[in-house]
Amino acid sequence: MSAYELTLLIHILLFCYWLGGDVGVFYSSRFVVDPRLCRETRLTAARIMLGCDLIPKICMSLMLTAGGLLTEFNGIAHPPWQMAAIVLLGPVWLSLVLVLHFKHNAAFIPALTRIDFHFRWLVILALVVSCIYSITSGRLAEAPWVVAKLLAFAFLIFCGLMIRVNLKGFSATYAKLVRDSYTDADNQLMIRSLARVKPWVITIWVVLVVQAVLGIAKPGATSPPVPTGAALVAK
Repeated sequence: MSAYELTLLIHILLFCYWLGGDVGVFYSSRFVVDPRLCRETRLTAARIMLGCDLIPKICMSLMLTAGGLLTEFNGIAHPPWQMAAIVLLGPVWLSLVLVLHFKHNAAFIPALTRIDFHFRWLVILALVVSCIYSITSGRLAEAPWVVAKLLAFAFLIFCGLMIRVNLKGFSATYAKLVRDSYTDADNQLMIRSLARVKPWVITIWVVLVVQAVLGIAKPGATSPPVPTGAALVAK
């Protein structure tokens, strides 16, 4: 298997596990907010939900690196500084995700959560600025579908941030559920919070499928891409 084929396989797997994992997270969350279930059942559903939630987060953190490498393989050259940023982005973002997940009780987590929140806004800004530059300079004139995919990814990050903002009521009630100090009012707050994020969750699913279509159809491409993986490896 060539480096190009391996990268393509990773990219496909990231898409599949992101979408599939996200569906699993949303489905299991319904049992967490169901007041008809006993506390132990709801806590078990919550552990399943939180465990599954790590998978889409991992996939998102690595997607830009995999996609950036694929564009290089397909003949879209990047300056050395940009390729270095693409390669480093995945490990850095993944490290943030893993620390936040596995060290969630550590004293530094609130500060790291804020850093992660602003980091995602920074990635959105960088993607939008990069796309504007590519459009105005004509750098991606032969591959406008790449611009569309990058903007769609920026929107996916934005959707994730909106989910985080609207889940505050859910998170606060979950903490009470763990302590066994919740009330009927808390249950309703959790249900309303989940209802507010539902449109954002469904939007993510739709945009992911749109991105897959863009990657397959490559609309606007002036010529079929020719993978240059062998040449890149030879360098």
